[in-house]
Amino acid sequence: MVRANGAVSLRELARVVQTSEVTVRRDVRALEAEGLLDRRHGGAVLPGGFTRESGFPQKSHLATAEKTAIADLAAGLVEEGEAIVVGAGTTTQELARRLARVPGLTVVTNSLLVAQALAHANRVEVVMTGGTLRGSNYALVGSGAEQSLQGLRVSRAFLSGSGLTAERGLSTSNMLSASVDRALVQAAAEVVVLADHTKLGSDTMFQTVPTDLITHLVTDEPAAHDDRSAAELQALADQGVRIAVAGGGTSAASSAADPGAGGRPARREMPLPGQRRTQGQGQGLRALGEPGAGDRERARVADLRRR
Repeated sequence: MVRANGAVSLRELARVVQTSEVTVRRDVRALEAEGLLDRRHGGAVLPGGFTRESGFPQKSHLATAEKTAIADLAAGLVEEGEAIVVGAGTTTQELARRLARVPGLTVVTNSLLVAQALAHANRVEVVMTGGTLRGSNYALVGSGAEQSLQGLRVSRAFLSGSGLTAERGLSTSNMLSASVDRALVQAAAEVVVLADHTKLGSDTMFQTVPTDLITHLVTDEPAAHDDRSAAELQALADQGVRIAVAGGGTSAASSAADPGAGGRPARREMPLPGQRRTQGQGQGLRALGEPGAGDRERARVADLRRR
């Protein structure tokens, strides 16, 4: 599967071979020892280190269900009449398909796939950057793309990449793509990163968005036993990144759905620094916000009883 697709997630492997992720992880470790693949957080890729980047056909088959859930949730951040930028990638392509239903939207993009997804949307204006076509991901890159973004100002930038860590932020394996993504970030008041669990903890060659510039992260639920991804999410939250997690994961934390979502995909936000957290939070990602009205009322009654 790795030879065919370039990369694969542990969840997909477990589904295909009908076994647990624990067993799959052990087997992947053995294959890495033989030099047949490289392990990544939540998955495996062909050997090649920091500089290797999978093309669109390979990426489009990786974590497809997770990307769909992330795109559904991220689309809820976009309001009618907004102007946004959307970078290249298979996850942003999924987002673009959902943005076609948002009236009055203006989307600036360097991605042919994003533009194609919005081409027949009646009430969405698409603005393409200039640049040189990079065939592996159908994106416009180079000085032409960067210059066309100068002087632009929009509300949000939606970006994906090859890896995401709390230490370096979002990164990618290609220098030209990284340079255009940095220009997209400069044009936006807020930055929303779309990254499935296979990207968490992975660090690739070129930094695109440092952690302190990431406003939101939309991701999917790490597996219950994936402590490293959970720790990475917590570290990102501790640095002020607002994290929304699409439902449908296997861990207990995925049950913390938004009660007011009204049928939207389940979401959960990590705590920002200074918020109260549950005891033993190192074992999970659940958190408490500020006390609600019910909590204050119960505290008042208890205080009256003590008096």
